[in-house]
Amino acid sequence: MNIAVYRASLSALAIAAASPAFAQANPDLATTDEAGDTIVVTASRSGEGIRIDQLGSSVTVLDAKTIENRQTRVLSDVLRDVPGVAVSRLGAIGGQTQLRIRGTEGNHVLTLIDGIEVSDPFNGEYDFGTLIASPAARIEVLRGQQSSLYGSDAIGGVVHYITLTGAEAPGISARAEGGSFETFSGDVRVAGVAGDLDYAVSGAYLHTGGSPTARFGTRDIGSDNVGVSGKLIWSPSESFKLTGVARYGYTDAEFNNSEFDGTSPLYGTIVDSPGAYYTSQSFHGLLRAEFTALDGRWTNALTGQVTDTVRKSYSAFGRDGGSEGRRYKGSFESSLRFGTDTVVHRLTAAVDVEREEFRNTTPSPFVFQGKRDTDNIGFVGQYELLAGDAFAVGASVRHDENDRFDDATTFRIQSSYKLPTGTRIRGAYGTGVKNPGYYELYGYSDGVFIGNPDLRPEKSKGWEAGIEQTIGDNQATIGVTYFDNKLKGEIYTTYPAPDFIATPANRTTTSKQRGVEVFASARPIPQIELDLAYTWLKARENGAVEVRRPKHVASFNATIFSNDERFSTTLTLRYNGRQTDVAFLDPIFFAPTTVSLKEYVLVNLNANYKLTDAISVFARVENLANEDYEEVFSYRTQGRAAYGGVRVSF
Repeated sequence: MNIAVYRASLSALAIAAASPAFAQANPDLATTDEAGDTIVVTASRSGEGIRIDQLGSSVTVLDAKTIENRQTRVLSDVLRDVPGVAVSRLGAIGGQTQLRIRGTEGNHVLTLIDGIEVSDPFNGEYDFGTLIASPAARIEVLRGQQSSLYGSDAIGGVVHYITLTGAEAPGISARAEGGSFETFSGDVRVAGVAGDLDYAVSGAYLHTGGSPTARFGTRDIGSDNVGVSGKLIWSPSESFKLTGVARYGYTDAEFNNSEFDGTSPLYGTIVDSPGAYYTSQSFHGLLRAEFTALDGRWTNALTGQVTDTVRKSYSAFGRDGGSEGRRYKGSFESSLRFGTDTVVHRLTAAVDVEREEFRNTTPSPFVFQGKRDTDNIGFVGQYELLAGDAFAVGASVRHDENDRFDDATTFRIQSSYKLPTGTRIRGAYGTGVKNPGYYELYGYSDGVFIGNPDLRPEKSKGWEAGIEQTIGDNQATIGVTYFDNKLKGEIYTTYPAPDFIATPANRTTTSKQRGVEVFASARPIPQIELDLAYTWLKARENGAVEVRRPKHVASFNATIFSNDERFSTTLTLRYNGRQTDVAFLDPIFFAPTTVSLKEYVLVNLNANYKLTDAISVFARVENLANEDYEEVFSYRTQGRAAYGGVRVSF
């Protein structure tokens, strides 16, 4: 179910109506093996990861070079280039941003940062508009049901943002840039290795004066984002390693509400709302102790993590909404690797313990402000077989016991086979589960959004089959994947008579999503790099098209380098097909109406030049064609914008 930022307004209800665990991954595992092949951390609970060409599930890895070449400042922008992904942002930078994978809901995507689950425990999903992207990071997007590894939430897939260690990206770097809409951003990073200690500390800031987000408005919607993070890895011996991760984020962003004056011709659309803004403050921490024995073949890890989020919203008359959410997690993982040099078996067992605490802090006599909590324990088993470079198969199963919902068991099987011709055939089948969140169970405020404590968890199952072909000496790779998913018990927003007040319920019908993902990447010569992604999606609920799920999404990136690679320029084209959304245009019965959002094409162009080995200058133009479009009904987006800056690194 799509959960809005906390607005006691029509805009909040429009967002809520637009949509019908534990996570632990090794935060300090090397991202390539000795041969230089990409290792996917998120696809295994073994602590060792798996090579990307041995995985049956669909996965996309965006490395630090890709993030830097595309001059990504907000994480959600570069995720638009991933097959199967659709992004919806409320207007300008700083607006609430949702990500959907393969037609699932925004809260069906599990989001990790350095192994920490970062979704807001109160509303059950992560706001991708609050994360400033760093070039010293990599992103893994694992698609398909992954609840057998991570429990609730991982129905559509997993997005894992991994900051680089001091050994992977040592040195001191700083960036400053400015440009359109009174925008300024900067970051600084210090990283390296000192004896047994690997360290990486960074900070980032993004400010924008913004632009109008109401169709006929003039109020600029600005925002400020601050992010500070640190990762320390202490390795006093080859058999013991201690990892600590801490991350703090703060967002202060303006927003507009819907017009709820029934006599206004703009009723149900976004209008200027002077004085309306929200703040979001979050802290995420992780401590992981890892022990190895039997020459590294037996690995045991004990991990604890915490997430703490505080959100507040304000109107011209003062604070009118808020929430607090905390998540405490602990896990133990034990993995044994055995076999020969060519055939490797891995057995992994894990236990995950989790408590989530919630509190609605909206200042209203119609809101329960006491604390509620849920407890969950999950048991995981995983087997992986790696037979040389050609064949791999894996299976995982998880059993969750929750103090509020029925026990749930999920599983996944996947396999990959590579022919001598460079052709790889792969496939996977799995099940997933999503527990109702606090907002859905207990509501927001009487008379605005009433909770439903009788909600059942959503359950999903699906399969995928794909084929990939490598051309030449890894000069190009193309791939096609077909997927087919079914979701039962989907949670949606209903408006029962006679009061027509919003409340969630489980559907009795089945939601179906199927589609095709295509990708191609090539570097025909050292001076040119090309990437293409395309998704065709058919998402239906009882025959009706599901909202904010475009049928066609495509992207193309072309980067040209000079011979010495001191200069580079990247052209980005992003196409988003026609899609539907929900609007509330009836002031009498407050009935939702399906509306159509037109297709659009965004063109971005950037360039980077190294003046010296330590100093680089860069510039970019976003929305070069000044496209006028909406990703959410009646929310205007930014027009053409230009930025420039300098980066220094030692």
